[in-house]
Amino acid sequence: MISRQWRGLAKPSHADRYVEHLREETFPQLQEIPGFVSASILRRTVANGVEFLIVTTWESIDAIQGFAGADVEAAVVPPSVQDMMVAYDNRVRHYQIVQ
Repeated sequence: MISRQWRGLAKPSHADRYVEHLREETFPQLQEIPGFVSASILRRTVANGVEFLIVTTWESIDAIQGFAGADVEAAVVPPSVQDMMVAYDNRVRHYQIVQ
């Protein structure tokens, strides 16, 4: 199992809209990809916005390719989400789940 982690810093006025985007658009699309297991939204308010850590769990790197393409470490950030952000990771981190 693989944990895929991405961080984004949303504009305060767009934070709730970003959560809505994840729940209504991104997560339903992920559920259709073979090998997708789960997704979590972690959120905290910081000085310059609302920080999100999006953690998805996958059966394998091959499964992640179904979402991200050949460059599995490339962040998938649609233009509508880019507009909601102050800053965000262009590259994601993958961790093998040990336990």
